[in-house]
Amino acid sequence: MAQLRAVIWDVDGTIAETERDGHRVAFNRAFEALGVAWRWDEGLYGRLLEVSGGYERLLYDMAQRPLAPSSPAAREALARRVHARKNIEYVELVAAGGIGLREGVRRLMDECRAAGVLVAIATTTGRANVESLFAREFGGDWELGFAAVLCAEDAPVKKPDPSIYIEALRRLGISAAEAVAIEDSPNGLKAAHQAGIRTLVTPSAYFLGEAFPEAALQVPGLDARVRVGASEFERCDLALLRTLVQP
Repeated sequence: MAQLRAVIWDVDGTIAETERDGHRVAFNRAFEALGVAWRWDEGLYGRLLEVSGGYERLLYDMAQRPLAPSSPAAREALARRVHARKNIEYVELVAAGGIGLREGVRRLMDECRAAGVLVAIATTTGRANVESLFAREFGGDWELGFAAVLCAEDAPVKKPDPSIYIEALRRLGISAAEAVAIEDSPNGLKAAHQAGIRTLVTPSAYFLGEAFPEAALQVPGLDARVRVGASEFERCDLALLRTLVQP
């Protein structure tokens, strides 16, 4: 029977509500700073989240806009400029305290570490975005608390492709049966599921109404009371995560 050896976390929407309150705001600031006459409201940005990756999201949106540059090369150049400026705006937003951890995240990470369960990150956001958020929330030596940190630079093909999770398992030196992933979105769940990892889904603001049939367990938040079979848990803790690899 498999033993839980690692918990692999997504970042955007899972660890913090970064999509609605961070990246979307930063994109709009970038549009304004660069004189681009577009704004992404909460509804539009929610629909754009079907496309993984900020650069890819920009290209997808431009394909729907008649006033966007007509040539692929010009669109790609504009997307690179906006995305680069967006990353700067995002770091400044995080530094100003505009984004915090979701409830239960720090508690569950600490509980895993205390029990010798590895804590890892598998996200397709850029490393600079992760570093800005984690340095503020976990301190300057934050990397010491994570057995592996994989970002967009480590797996160029974005979720729902499973490559980021497959690489995380390789670096951790464990099998999929020995891990639990924590995700917030359909694309994230698909990526973990295709890598063979049982997944706890705690939907972020944009995915509250979604169904997650492939999830091992879906909860409204990590501090919510949960029933798994005949067992009831006061909140999502290490004991609950262990039931997911030992059904």
